[in-house]
Amino acid sequence: MSAEAPCVQQEAGVLRVSGAIDAHNVAPVRAEGERLIKAANGNLAVALDGLSTAHSVILSMLLCWSRLAEKQGVSLSFTGAPDRLVSLAALSNLEDWLQSRP
Repeated sequence: MSAEAPCVQQEAGVLRVSGAIDAHNVAPVRAEGERLIKAANGNLAVALDGLSTAHSVILSMLLCWSRLAEKQGVSLSFTGAPDRLVSLAALSNLEDWLQSRP
């Protein structure tokens, strides 16, 4: 049984992140998200309900996206974070950040 390939796609102002993201495959997902954020205008929602894993590299990727979005004048909000990812975020005091983005 193989894990679902990770990807990020944009549709109607939403970045949909899905699949099994880990340290071995996060770089291309991060790069694609950055490309989409640079091309965006205004607000983007990042839908995380398609993730099939919870890993600290996902939090790192989301933080990088947030910094880039801020520089680009794009507002990011996160939706559908899996409970396990929220629990990981809580270990670094990032739970509120992940759940209460504007």
